Amino acid sequence: MAEDQACKYLIPGLDRGLHLLLAFSEQHKEMTFAELHRLVDMPKATAYRVVQTLEHLGFLERNPRTNTFGLGIKVLRLGFEYIASLDVAQAGQPVIEQLRDCSQCSSHLAIRDGRDVIYIARVSAAGSQINQVSVGTRLPVHRTSLGRMLLTSTSREEFDNLFPDEKLPDEALGTPANREALWQMVQQDKARGYVIGESFFRHGISSIVYPIFNREQQVAAVVSIMVPSNEIPKEDRERLRMEVRDAAEKISGFLGATPQAKVG
Repeated sequence: MAEDQACKYLIPGLDRGLHLLLAFSEQHKEMTFAELHRLVDMPKATAYRVVQTLEHLGFLERNPRTNTFGLGIKVLRLGFEYIASLDVAQAGQPVIEQLRDCSQCSSHLAIRDGRDVIYIARVSAAGSQINQVSVGTRLPVHRTSLGRMLLTSTSREEFDNLFPDEKLPDEALGTPANREALWQMVQQDKARGYVIGESFFRHGISSIVYPIFNREQQVAAVVSIMVPSNEIPKEDRERLRMEVRDAAEKISGFLGATPQAKVG
């Protein structure tokens, strides 16, 4: 009965599309439409529409030379980005727990997906009154300290492709004046090696952000702490910065990065 009830809410088109993608395997990496149709339980006309839709969305790719279909880059991107983020999250979870304990501040791990920051791990400080972000939360890279640090590995060409217009997407609190202003901030952050944002994105909340490098010495993620104050107290600033830096270096080491020259 419960299974019948659940089936009432299935989306037929999505169900067919996923079944068709699952037909590809080690033994069936590329198939003609006829070969693919023989493996799926759906009418030929329906299968044709599903294939056309998946090809249009980039989940299937057609080889014009052989007129066969294979899994597209969108499928690979979903898989590889998820696995990569799990590696960072799994390596970093115990480290940000230690960082939370020594700093007494909520700690986070985040990665970049296009123009978004995605939080992939977090631990809250005891008694924290800050409205916490949850795992999976997306924020604009250009409006956050974490996002600026995540942009430091991008070339100017990659940056301009991300932000093709001189005017940035919004003018809310924390948004630089324009694309060039953001680029200059990112270059300053890169040279400094970290970001301290005080009420940059949210008034009354400060953050310290350090990059996490992979074995290619590219910024794979960032680690940060959230400090519930307009400005980080001077007597705590260096201690907290060193604690975040050490956490970033530890996670980078887990990912195979070579040691970076210490900042500060």
